[in-house]
Amino acid sequence: MASVPQVLTFPEVKLSSSSGGRNMPVIGMGTTADPFDETALKEAVVEAISVGYRHFDTASLYKSEKPLGEAIAEAIKLGFVASRDELFISSKLWCSDAHPDLVLPAVKNSLRMLQLEYLDLYLIHWPLSAKPGKIEFPVPKDELLAMDFNSVWAAMEDCQRFGLTKSIGVCNFSCKKLENILSFATIPPSVNQVEISPLWQQQKLREFCKSKNIVVTAYSPLGAKGTRRGTHEVLDNETLKEIANAHNKTVAQVCLRWALEQGLSFVVKSFNKERMRENLHIFDWGLSLDDYKKINEIKQRRLLPKLEMVSPNGPFKSLEELWDGEI
Repeated sequence: MASVPQVLTFPEVKLSSSSGGRNMPVIGMGTTADPFDETALKEAVVEAISVGYRHFDTASLYKSEKPLGEAIAEAIKLGFVASRDELFISSKLWCSDAHPDLVLPAVKNSLRMLQLEYLDLYLIHWPLSAKPGKIEFPVPKDELLAMDFNSVWAAMEDCQRFGLTKSIGVCNFSCKKLENILSFATIPPSVNQVEISPLWQQQKLREFCKSKNIVVTAYSPLGAKGTRRGTHEVLDNETLKEIANAHNKTVAQVCLRWALEQGLSFVVKSFNKERMRENLHIFDWGLSLDDYKKINEIKQRRLLPKLEMVSPNGPFKSLEELWDGEI
């Protein structure tokens, strides 16, 4: 058995509708990669577990469920964790499976790919459906469909009731779309995973979610630089560079510390071992009032608009409709 390195421990957030009171570690590691390298992903996840990451975010779209499951099994074999129960694993329902009769088969397929008996969190990936069949992005625009929110959410609730997941939630939902879900949900969403960074702070949405006991998880808190959908604007922001230099930290650490101080959980992805460790060192220092003044003056702009999800003949004809004006 490999020697077990000393690992850091991190705060967790309580999920209001979780079965068994499962808490979620605030720091999650993302597993989407562009380009995708299965071997690199497995090695990165094993390394991440060895240094203390316990929350891993995947999705059927990412094609990372299988290598993530293999990496979990390897980490257990190496003794980095005693069992799968020490980890928090989330996956997502893709648009083509967002139909009431396909939700249960989809989560079961995710579990089969991960070689797990349950998820800790299962999320609706986008607030729309697509013609059943292929899991692909972008979805052909003539295959985008309006979601039957009532019946799809009822099927999500069945996933939790049947023990296939401990919690359920959504991604990319606006206040208006959350209000709709909350109007009929028996099990309210525990989480809303959305784009948040110092350049797109989403104050209104965060306040709404807090009032409804919905945990907000930030994706792309560093802008997803280096991917086809990402941007350099976060890590290259001059204000954030100035703050980082003043604290002798990286811009990434400033962004993650800011998210932590906002009460957010977040999913961050790096397969680089050094940056993977750096992203964990955000707990023994803090941002100043002057830092906040500067951050609050950063011009706000949604960085990942997702034009692929709008179509003149689809359920959302514009970005304003997709985001309900929150753009």
